[in-house]
Amino acid sequence: MSKVVEISPTTRHEGHSKLVLKVNDDGIIERGDWLSITPVRGVEKLAIGKTMEQVPKIASRVCGICPIAHTLAGVEAMEASIGCEIPEDAKLLRYILQCANRMHSHAIHNILSLPDMYLPGTDVKINPFTKEEPVRSVALRIQRLREIGQTIGEIVGGEAIHPSNPRVGGMYKNITPRAKAKIYDLAKESRVLAQEQMEFMIAIFRNYQKRDWAEVGGVEVPIPKDLGYHNQGYMATAPVYGSSSLDETPMWFPERFTEVRPWDWYMGEVEIDEADPNYPIGGTTPVGTKAWPQMEACTGVPLYDGQPVEVGPRARQAIFKNYDEKGTIGLQIARQMEFPETAYGIIDALDALDTSGSVLADEIPQGDGSLGWAANEAPRGTDVHLAKVKDGRVQYYGMLVPTTWNFPTCSRALTGAPWRLAEVVMRGYDPCVSCATHMLVIDEDKRLVAQKLIQ
Repeated sequence: MSKVVEISPTTRHEGHSKLVLKVNDDGIIERGDWLSITPVRGVEKLAIGKTMEQVPKIASRVCGICPIAHTLAGVEAMEASIGCEIPEDAKLLRYILQCANRMHSHAIHNILSLPDMYLPGTDVKINPFTKEEPVRSVALRIQRLREIGQTIGEIVGGEAIHPSNPRVGGMYKNITPRAKAKIYDLAKESRVLAQEQMEFMIAIFRNYQKRDWAEVGGVEVPIPKDLGYHNQGYMATAPVYGSSSLDETPMWFPERFTEVRPWDWYMGEVEIDEADPNYPIGGTTPVGTKAWPQMEACTGVPLYDGQPVEVGPRARQAIFKNYDEKGTIGLQIARQMEFPETAYGIIDALDALDTSGSVLADEIPQGDGSLGWAANEAPRGTDVHLAKVKDGRVQYYGMLVPTTWNFPTCSRALTGAPWRLAEVVMRGYDPCVSCATHMLVIDEDKRLVAQKLIQ
């Protein structure tokens, strides 16, 4: 007979989410619902009537972890709508920003994942904040990679968190030769650190993969060899940067996208009938509490070709590099494999950059209301922004961000896992829940059917 366990809130990721799990007598998940409980911000509604310069800046404020991805996707969705091609040197600066953001974001995720893992050859969990070696040196390396990523982002983007330099039509300004030299030095330093960090993390994940059990809240939990497996597809538009509707060969197709209401996807009302007060941190939800995922979920459910898809590092590696390792550890390793190419990407872009080159289009059209989209390969997956711009004003705006895509896919990946390892599976996706919390649900006639949730 199934019992229901709830972990709320989930921890060690950005934003607020919960897990509602139906488990069997052995504590194995039969059905898992992972959902956002961060309130809807309604950015799409706020965008209507604003100028095309304002909206990307508004959209980037949904999060402090991936504002570069949202800024670039927002700006390029506007450019796609108005039909504006930008100079090559502006593209190179945006590429550098992309790599810097990925370097910083993947480093943060390492800090959040390490406490689930063990020191190889021991049963001692890793505390990245300990002063003990060798963990202390690893933590310092992670923080240095974060610092380098943020510094490069600040130099190229104008600000470290919400970049002010990208604009519709290109960039406000090019970087100076002196700034270019400094970025070179930082990228060369990070190239060595990123290689070391990748090798260390892969060794840690492989060690976890070989273990028979993990300790959670004082309980030894068997680790299944197929932890986090799912049979859903992948979606990615480029190994590093992305695609837009201005491309000769676009890599994302709006007609393949549909969206389902949370009411039609998640579980109905259930009562919690199993709990563990020792589960970290603070125990699971007490027995007798009601949960109602259908009503509590703060995102729609996006589908591609009618099914959930995984986006992010493994999707990029699978589609563009034939990577085929499944499961939570396969996903974690794919993320580490992207570390070195962030540094090499910056160096390659700098080699091609002319600091005397123009970074702003000669002419910036004001738009006729055509639909344009841009899909940016953010650190945790494909970040699609859609826009219609007419006479410089936004008539329509939509955001389909990475964790929104991964919510239903991860929910499927929970099946068969011990419930005490559900957060390990979830953290593998490096969730950014606040970014994901947007809801525009339309029916077959393109009419809004979830309007009250965004007012």
